[in-house]
Amino acid sequence: MPYPVAHFLFFIFCVSAVAVYAIVKSIFRRELSSGDLPQLLLLLFVGSLCTLFPDIMIVYNLPVNGTFEHCWIGPIATHSFLFSSTALLLGTLAGYLAYGKSGKAIYLGLFGEAAFLTHLLLDDIGEGGTEYLYPIYNGKTSIFSLMDVGFQETGFIHYVIASFVSVFFVCFVLMMALFALDKLGFEFKYRPEK
Repeated sequence: MPYPVAHFLFFIFCVSAVAVYAIVKSIFRRELSSGDLPQLLLLLFVGSLCTLFPDIMIVYNLPVNGTFEHCWIGPIATHSFLFSSTALLLGTLAGYLAYGKSGKAIYLGLFGEAAFLTHLLLDDIGEGGTEYLYPIYNGKTSIFSLMDVGFQETGFIHYVIASFVSVFFVCFVLMMALFALDKLGFEFKYRPEK
Protein backbone atom coordinates (compact mmCIF):
# COMPACT_ATOMS: atom_id res chain seq x y z
CA MET A 1 0.00 0.00 0.00
CA PRO A 2 1.46 3.36 -0.93
CA TYR A 3 1.49 5.69 2.05
CA PRO A 4 -0.71 8.81 2.15
CA VAL A 5 2.28 10.99 1.24
CA ALA A 6 2.70 9.06 -2.03
CA HIS A 7 -1.01 9.43 -2.86
CA PHE A 8 -0.89 13.15 -2.10
CA LEU A 9 2.29 13.78 -4.12
CA PHE A 10 0.97 11.79 -7.07
CA PHE A 11 -2.20 13.86 -6.96
CA ILE A 12 -0.30 17.17 -6.83
CA PHE A 13 2.42 16.51 -9.38
CA CYS A 14 0.67 14.17 -11.84
CA VAL A 15 -3.05 14.82 -11.72
CA SER A 16 -2.82 18.52 -10.88
CA ALA A 17 0.19 19.22 -13.07
CA VAL A 18 -1.75 21.74 -15.15
CA ALA A 19 -2.92 23.58 -12.04
CA VAL A 20 0.60 23.57 -10.56
CA TYR A 21 2.00 24.86 -13.87
CA ALA A 22 -0.67 27.59 -14.13
CA ILE A 23 -0.17 28.70 -10.52
CA VAL A 24 3.63 28.86 -10.78
CA LYS A 25 3.39 30.69 -14.11
CA SER A 26 0.90 33.19 -12.63
CA ILE A 27 3.10 33.75 -9.59
CA PHE A 28 6.14 34.54 -11.72
CA ARG A 29 4.11 36.87 -13.94
CA ARG A 30 2.57 38.47 -10.83
CA GLU A 31 -0.94 37.76 -12.16
CA LEU A 32 -2.13 35.94 -9.05
CA SER A 33 -4.05 37.95 -6.48
CA SER A 34 -5.09 37.13 -2.94
CA GLY A 35 -8.66 36.84 -4.23
CA ASP A 36 -7.63 33.73 -6.17
CA LEU A 37 -6.39 31.97 -3.04
CA PRO A 38 -9.76 30.56 -1.85
CA GLN A 39 -10.36 28.81 -5.19
CA LEU A 40 -6.85 27.34 -5.19
CA LEU A 41 -7.19 26.16 -1.59
CA LEU A 42 -10.60 24.63 -2.34
CA LEU A 43 -9.17 22.75 -5.30
CA LEU A 44 -6.26 21.52 -3.18
CA PHE A 45 -8.57 20.56 -0.30
CA VAL A 46 -11.09 18.63 -2.41
CA GLY A 47 -8.41 16.85 -4.44
CA SER A 48 -6.35 15.96 -1.37
CA LEU A 49 -9.35 14.73 0.59
CA CYS A 50 -10.65 12.67 -2.32
CA THR A 51 -7.27 11.12 -3.09
CA LEU A 52 -6.99 9.96 0.54
CA PHE A 53 -10.68 9.09 0.98
CA PRO A 54 -10.43 5.35 0.10
CA ASP A 55 -8.27 4.89 3.23
CA ILE A 56 -10.74 6.71 5.50
CA MET A 57 -11.33 3.65 7.70
CA ILE A 58 -7.75 3.72 8.96
CA VAL A 59 -8.73 6.81 10.98
CA TYR A 60 -11.09 4.56 12.96
CA ASN A 61 -9.24 1.24 12.89
CA LEU A 62 -5.82 2.45 14.00
CA PRO A 63 -6.82 3.97 17.37
CA VAL A 64 -9.74 1.60 18.11
CA ASN A 65 -8.52 -1.78 16.79
CA GLY A 66 -4.80 -1.10 16.46
CA THR A 67 -4.79 -2.27 12.83
CA PHE A 68 -4.08 -0.70 9.47
CA GLU A 69 -7.18 -2.30 7.92
CA HIS A 70 -8.56 0.33 5.59
CA CYS A 71 -10.21 -1.27 2.58
CA TRP A 72 -13.72 -1.93 3.91
CA ILE A 73 -16.46 0.02 5.69
CA GLY A 74 -18.50 -2.85 7.02
CA PRO A 75 -19.49 -4.83 3.93
CA ILE A 76 -18.59 -2.05 1.46
CA ALA A 77 -15.21 -1.99 -0.28
CA THR A 78 -13.72 1.51 -0.13
CA HIS A 79 -11.38 0.79 -3.04
CA SER A 80 -14.13 0.30 -5.62
CA PHE A 81 -15.86 2.20 -8.39
CA LEU A 82 -19.06 2.13 -6.31
CA PHE A 83 -17.43 3.89 -3.35
CA SER A 84 -15.74 6.35 -5.71
CA SER A 85 -19.13 7.94 -6.23
CA THR A 86 -18.72 9.44 -2.75
CA ALA A 87 -15.79 11.51 -4.06
CA LEU A 88 -17.95 12.79 -6.90
CA LEU A 89 -20.70 13.74 -4.44
CA LEU A 90 -18.28 15.25 -1.91
CA GLY A 91 -16.53 17.37 -4.54
CA THR A 92 -19.83 18.48 -6.07
CA LEU A 93 -21.24 19.42 -2.67
CA ALA A 94 -18.10 21.40 -1.77
CA GLY A 95 -18.23 23.12 -5.16
CA TYR A 96 -21.88 24.02 -4.79
CA LEU A 97 -21.31 25.43 -1.31
CA ALA A 98 -18.33 27.46 -2.54
CA TYR A 99 -19.58 28.66 -5.94
CA GLY A 100 -23.36 28.41 -5.73
CA LYS A 101 -23.36 27.27 -9.37
CA SER A 102 -24.12 23.70 -10.30
CA GLY A 103 -21.87 23.85 -13.41
CA LYS A 104 -18.65 24.64 -11.54
CA ALA A 105 -19.72 22.33 -8.71
CA ILE A 106 -19.97 19.35 -11.04
CA TYR A 107 -16.49 20.02 -12.45
CA LEU A 108 -15.06 20.17 -8.93
CA GLY A 109 -16.81 16.85 -8.24
CA LEU A 110 -15.31 15.40 -11.41
CA PHE A 111 -11.88 16.57 -10.28
CA GLY A 112 -12.46 14.88 -6.90
CA GLU A 113 -13.46 11.68 -8.70
CA ALA A 114 -10.24 11.73 -10.74
CA ALA A 115 -8.24 12.22 -7.53
CA PHE A 116 -10.04 9.24 -5.96
CA LEU A 117 -9.34 7.04 -8.98
CA THR A 118 -5.62 7.86 -8.83
CA HIS A 119 -5.62 6.34 -5.36
CA LEU A 120 -7.04 3.13 -6.79
CA LEU A 121 -4.42 3.13 -9.56
CA LEU A 122 -1.52 3.55 -7.12
CA ASP A 123 -2.87 0.82 -4.85
CA ASP A 124 -3.34 -1.44 -7.86
CA ILE A 125 0.31 -0.96 -8.81
CA GLY A 126 1.55 -1.34 -5.21
CA GLU A 127 -0.65 -4.20 -4.03
CA GLY A 128 -1.39 -6.05 -7.24
CA GLY A 129 -5.08 -5.19 -7.40
CA THR A 130 -8.07 -3.63 -5.69
CA GLU A 131 -11.77 -4.39 -5.40
CA TYR A 132 -12.65 -2.24 -8.43
CA LEU A 133 -15.77 -4.18 -9.35
CA TYR A 134 -17.41 -4.49 -5.93
CA PRO A 135 -20.34 -5.48 -5.49
CA ILE A 136 -20.36 -7.35 -8.82
CA TYR A 137 -17.12 -9.13 -7.96
CA ASN A 138 -15.67 -9.12 -4.42
CA GLY A 139 -12.15 -10.25 -5.31
CA LYS A 140 -9.20 -8.08 -6.19
CA THR A 141 -8.80 -7.13 -9.83
CA SER A 142 -5.64 -5.66 -11.28
CA ILE A 143 -5.53 -3.54 -14.38
CA PHE A 144 -1.74 -3.53 -14.47
CA SER A 145 -1.19 -7.27 -14.07
CA LEU A 146 -2.56 -7.63 -17.59
CA MET A 147 0.53 -5.86 -18.89
CA ASP A 148 2.86 -8.24 -17.08
CA VAL A 149 2.04 -11.14 -19.37
CA GLY A 150 4.34 -11.79 -22.30
CA PHE A 151 2.73 -11.96 -25.73
CA GLN A 152 4.37 -15.34 -26.35
CA GLU A 153 2.27 -16.83 -23.53
CA THR A 154 -1.10 -15.35 -24.49
CA GLY A 155 -0.81 -14.34 -28.10
CA PHE A 156 0.10 -11.02 -29.60
CA ILE A 157 -3.48 -9.70 -30.03
CA HIS A 158 -4.43 -10.48 -26.41
CA TYR A 159 -1.25 -8.81 -25.17
CA VAL A 160 -1.88 -5.65 -27.21
CA ILE A 161 -5.50 -5.43 -26.04
CA ALA A 162 -4.51 -5.94 -22.38
CA SER A 163 -1.82 -3.28 -22.65
CA PHE A 164 -4.23 -0.87 -24.32
CA VAL A 165 -6.84 -1.34 -21.56
CA SER A 166 -4.26 -0.64 -18.84
CA VAL A 167 -2.87 2.48 -20.49
CA PHE A 168 -6.35 3.68 -21.51
CA PHE A 169 -7.57 3.61 -17.90
CA VAL A 170 -4.65 5.78 -16.72
CA CYS A 171 -5.14 8.13 -19.68
CA PHE A 172 -8.88 8.34 -18.98
CA VAL A 173 -8.32 9.39 -15.35
CA LEU A 174 -5.77 12.04 -16.35
CA MET A 175 -8.01 13.38 -19.14
CA MET A 176 -10.92 13.56 -16.70
CA ALA A 177 -8.79 15.68 -14.36
CA LEU A 178 -7.56 17.89 -17.21
CA PHE A 179 -11.12 18.43 -18.45
CA ALA A 180 -12.28 19.43 -14.96
CA LEU A 181 -9.28 21.73 -14.47
CA ASP A 182 -9.95 23.38 -17.82
CA LYS A 183 -13.55 24.12 -16.79
CA LEU A 184 -12.29 25.49 -13.44
CA GLY A 185 -9.98 27.99 -15.18
CA PHE A 186 -6.67 26.12 -15.50
CA GLU A 187 -5.49 25.47 -19.01
CA PHE A 188 -2.62 25.09 -21.38
CA LYS A 189 -3.02 27.15 -24.50
CA TYR A 190 -1.93 26.29 -27.99
CA ARG A 191 -0.17 29.19 -29.67
CA PRO A 192 0.42 28.74 -33.37
CA GLU A 193 3.82 29.83 -34.55
CA LYS A 194 3.74 33.02 -36.52
